[in-house]
Amino acid sequence: MTTPAPEDPPRKDSLIDYPSAFPIKVMGLNGEGFVQALTHIARQFDPAFDASTIELRDSKAGNYLGVTLTVTATSREQLDELYRTLSTHPMVRVVL
Repeated sequence: MTTPAPEDPPRKDSLIDYPSAFPIKVMGLNGEGFVQALTHIARQFDPAFDASTIELRDSKAGNYLGVTLTVTATSREQLDELYRTLSTHPMVRVVL
């Protein structure tokens, strides 16, 4: 008699449990209005985004600014669109 193989657990489409706090790191030109622009974009995708949670890091020469935005992620589609929107901003160089 053979033992049936155990069934694989159902596959998840994402490793993230939604909703969850999700940090996004953005590097861009250290210029006037950069953080405000990122805050505006974050609020488009997370209306409850709390700007007081933003973390800032200057580059060594001060030409660039690293910004960590922690948004409430509600779906993969939301995160994908947020990444696309941030990536296309003219002051943004890198989104992680």
